[in-house]
Amino acid sequence: MEDSSYDAEKIQVLEGLEGVRKRPSMYIGSTDFYGLHHLVYEVVDNSIDEAMQGVCTSVSVTLNDDGSVTVEDDGRGIPVGMHKKYKQDALELVFTKLHSGGKFDRKSYKVSGGLHGVGLSVVNALSEWLDVRVKHKGKFHVQRYERGAPAGPVKVDGEAQGTGTIIRFKPDAQIFETIQFSYEALSARMRELAFLNKGLKVSIAEPKTNQSNVYKFDGGIVEYVQFMNRNKTCLHEKPIYINIEKDGITIEIGMQYTDTYAENVHAFANNINTTEGGTHLVGFRSALTKTINDYSKQYGFLKGNGDSLSGEDVREGLTAVLSVKIPEPQFEGQTKTKLGNSDVKGIVESAVSEKLFEFLEENPKVAQACIGKALLAAQAREAARKARELTRRKGLLDIGNLPGKLADCTEKDPAKCELFLVEGESAGGSAKQARDRTFQAILPLRGKILNVEKARLDKMLKNAEIRTLITALGTSVDSEFDISKARYHRVCIMTDADVDGAHIRTLLLTFFFRNMREMIDRGYIYIAQPPLYKVKKGKGEKYVYSDKELSETLEELGKGADIQRYKGLGEMNPDQLRMTTMDPNSRILKKVMIEDAQAADDLFTVLMGDAVEPRRMFIEDHAKEVEFLDV
Repeated sequence: MEDSSYDAEKIQVLEGLEGVRKRPSMYIGSTDFYGLHHLVYEVVDNSIDEAMQGVCTSVSVTLNDDGSVTVEDDGRGIPVGMHKKYKQDALELVFTKLHSGGKFDRKSYKVSGGLHGVGLSVVNALSEWLDVRVKHKGKFHVQRYERGAPAGPVKVDGEAQGTGTIIRFKPDAQIFETIQFSYEALSARMRELAFLNKGLKVSIAEPKTNQSNVYKFDGGIVEYVQFMNRNKTCLHEKPIYINIEKDGITIEIGMQYTDTYAENVHAFANNINTTEGGTHLVGFRSALTKTINDYSKQYGFLKGNGDSLSGEDVREGLTAVLSVKIPEPQFEGQTKTKLGNSDVKGIVESAVSEKLFEFLEENPKVAQACIGKALLAAQAREAARKARELTRRKGLLDIGNLPGKLADCTEKDPAKCELFLVEGESAGGSAKQARDRTFQAILPLRGKILNVEKARLDKMLKNAEIRTLITALGTSVDSEFDISKARYHRVCIMTDADVDGAHIRTLLLTFFFRNMREMIDRGYIYIAQPPLYKVKKGKGEKYVYSDKELSETLEELGKGADIQRYKGLGEMNPDQLRMTTMDPNSRILKKVMIEDAQAADDLFTVLMGDAVEPRRMFIEDHAKEVEFLDV
């Protein structure tokens, strides 16, 4: 049927930065926590590009009291002055025109992270206001913008010493779900940039919370690897370091093996953290697997010609930083989380294979430690394969044969389904009565699950509770993990508010972080918040979720209030559990987010690993923060 109202006049052309404000996720990925912080990264990346040219020695970030952010560098300063072709000040062009900048030719910037020319203009478009101050020829050149539009022309405002750029912006609350910045997340990225740019001073401060850090690492990525492994037992004292330039690409690698079982590899392209990997990471992994196998065969570590170590074997316990500098990187999407240059894979693979083999020949003790670790991993992989086959024969990992203790929901769309992981059969019984069986499933877990920080996959698959959990989730695990098969897009850890409950919660979070990290990254993991107390006075009652809230409630109600302390979920009847903890209209759920992946890795290593001394120090440092200790 023809729609007469849909005519030529309905076709719209969004002028200037209107398109960015209309579809912000196209440019920054999302408008949530991650998109908000991406604004800061876009601005800082421009300063880092100056550092990569050798014309910037310091970058500072300040989280201001009014919710704005200031980024300052001592680089060359954004160009100012009338542009002959566009008849507009170059400074204004950079902030108001998409695809404007000095990085499209190879003259101003040999290597750069921001090649699309949309970074600063996008930040400007998505800010309530933005002020820029450029030091140029002894003067400050300034301009203000409001929601992307200039509030006035570029002006000269006083004397200035040196060169550099100062940008202050406030994210637009009309665009973002939250405009509250995380100091921890930003600080982690600033530390990362300092490691990647040897000798660069990167500072961050938040005056209202008295937090500040200054990062400067003369050891570069070698120091980065040592920092990541500081709470782990390393199998060789010094990290392996490779630095090579080939076909115009600079490849830098720091790597060190530990006695842990997790792979911890970080890949960067022009300082951009390529969290989804790309061709550089594929090349590195191929080189690592090939070189370890070649060396192992040449020096008799492998028994027969048919024997070989897999990629997973040679990466077990590996901490590595891969940093490549490319003249014209091709990132997938504006948020640059994956490198796409097809030629980079072969260049990285051949260069790393050659240099790594040389290193192993020159350092046979290090080679022996690395290969010994991989051989143990191979034995465990074979044991895990047999364990997996055995559990499949018994139907224990068959998704069509869901565990009997799982009370599943009737809804089949995973996006609408919730799974509550509940501590114990008693609480599981209450939860089953309290749930909405349409979309809420209950899986009671008996006792404490295995500490996966200290166990390989073969041992994990022998643990009944972990097998049950993997089967219920539907994703499988390890190399077979597939997030698209997740049966629930909201998994809620619901444990008692005591020491045992906290321990079980930590064990489950360790499992997800080490073996199903993408479940956390996708925002699928939550922690339920059952009340600690019920306060009753007369006919009125109130559920309280913290000791601080209890004090405030008692002050509000005055004397004569009756306080009931809930030690376990089983102490609540189904109606109470539903209203306080499970009903979407009245419950409190905390989404598990990784603001600082390195801090999370450190925490699980310290709390759940073998080393006693770091755990003792952690407990001593944080003992005063404990509000309630159940003994």
